[in-house]
Amino acid sequence: MLKRKFYDRLKEWKNSENKNCLLVKGARQIGKTYIIDVFARENYSNYIYINFVESPQHKDIFSGELTADEIYKRITLVMPEVRFVEGDTLIFLDEIQECPSARTALKFLAIDGKYDVIASGSLLGISYKEVPSIPVGYETQIEMYSLDFEEFLWAVGYDEAAIDNLKAYFDKKEKVPESVHNNMMKLLREYAVIGGMPAVVDTYVKTRHFGQVQDIQQAILDSYFDDISKYASNTEKPKVKSCYLSVPKQLAKENKKFQFSVVESKGTARKFGNSIEWLRDAHFVRLCHNVSAPDFPLTAYEREDQYKLYISDIGLLTAMYGFDMKKAVIDDTLKGNTKGGLYENLICDMLTKRGYRLCYYRTDNGSVEIEFLITKDAEVIPVEVKAGNGSTASLNHLLENDNIQFGYKLISGNIGVNGKKIVLPLYMAMFI
Repeated sequence: MLKRKFYDRLKEWKNSENKNCLLVKGARQIGKTYIIDVFARENYSNYIYINFVESPQHKDIFSGELTADEIYKRITLVMPEVRFVEGDTLIFLDEIQECPSARTALKFLAIDGKYDVIASGSLLGISYKEVPSIPVGYETQIEMYSLDFEEFLWAVGYDEAAIDNLKAYFDKKEKVPESVHNNMMKLLREYAVIGGMPAVVDTYVKTRHFGQVQDIQQAILDSYFDDISKYASNTEKPKVKSCYLSVPKQLAKENKKFQFSVVESKGTARKFGNSIEWLRDAHFVRLCHNVSAPDFPLTAYEREDQYKLYISDIGLLTAMYGFDMKKAVIDDTLKGNTKGGLYENLICDMLTKRGYRLCYYRTDNGSVEIEFLITKDAEVIPVEVKAGNGSTASLNHLLENDNIQFGYKLISGNIGVNGKKIVLPLYMAMFI
């Protein structure tokens, strides 16, 4: 079993007072069903599992009257073996996007409060319009991601003590011993190739076979294309797929702002804008908007028409470039804009999984460009990403701003501090 931080989030929810129903969001095949199932079996004496894809007939439970008592009664009609024990029963409604009325029913189950309820779905963002009534105030939404770099380290044999020892260098801003640093960079490159999809990580841990890793990643990508075919409208299907497939090309450009002309010659936002929204709502990509000023709050300065797109799992991006990319990344022989774009996506992956909402800053003339801006304690922190150890003119310029207290430069080298600039190895993004 792969150790997941999300298990602790579920425990916190279970132990909270006056809890709502929990709605777990996230892309397909990141392990939502698996970890919730393990949590349910280990923490409740009674567990009721309803999957609306595997058992579409169970949608009938939520047809008609949606009072809690009526729902419990209908559950026993289709699942006579179940038992309800107040305070010790979990109802897990999986693939809830397939049953919009079940989403509405969360309100009444939360008001009743006799039993804990978790709902999960992979394409909730694109199916919300079908829900008769969103249970605002009665569901707690939480997003789950594929494995982060720390979870990957656990999977390949590192314990928490080893990672704590590494974090001590981050906390003290002391150089990491060269042998440790080189090994962590090697592991980070492996993570960039494998990513965090549980089936991929599990296969790698068991086999160390990159060919099998690529096969599973391609199968996941194929399943995403199947979802596009199934859930996108007929007019949107080819446009959504084209936008998704263009992301690796977009990231290989010097100016990584998403350009519709890369999707199609003379492509426009009017034609492809809805497709970008579809990919975002399906959690296939992450949007990172440009801001007109690097000031708090960043959301007030976002430019809605200027953004970068990143693939939601770094391993899937590497797989989209083809199998040969794996060797180039592992051997650290990759060069040029493609390398820069891949490492940007890697850091986006790591910072997003740390809970940050990312923006970037680029002046109209391109004289200043910072890969990411994050907010912590109402302060804006610039994060510059260098796949190697290049110059940081843009970061230096930004740090002259009195409102910026400090900034990070992430590089392939070791730790260092120069005034307001904190230089960190790329793998230490997991501690920011």
